[in-house]
Amino acid sequence: MTTQTFDAFQVIADPCRRQILHLLSENGLSINSIADNFDISRPAVSKHIKILDNAGFISIQNMGRERHCILKQDGFKELQEWIAYFDTFWLSKFKNLETILNNKTKL
Repeated sequence: MTTQTFDAFQVIADPCRRQILHLLSENGLSINSIADNFDISRPAVSKHIKILDNAGFISIQNMGRERHCILKQDGFKELQEWIAYFDTFWLSKFKNLETILNNKTKL
């Protein structure tokens, strides 16, 4: 059985996975604790958790008989790089606009 891979944007496209990430931003949680926040089956929640784990957004650690999920930075890097590109793009455009406006006021 092969594991389907998703890019970071496909991973966060699903509202359930985004909500799981928000829940984990407050504290690490067991899979059962995460599932308690949803009106979907535990296997469906587990599938979302597996996708987040495979994409590097979370880490799953065995603690006794429970499996705990915590956020991991790896999955967010692709998102940060993409956003940083457009931050730079917009900053340069605003800087150019500022230069044009400053030159017009000097006339």
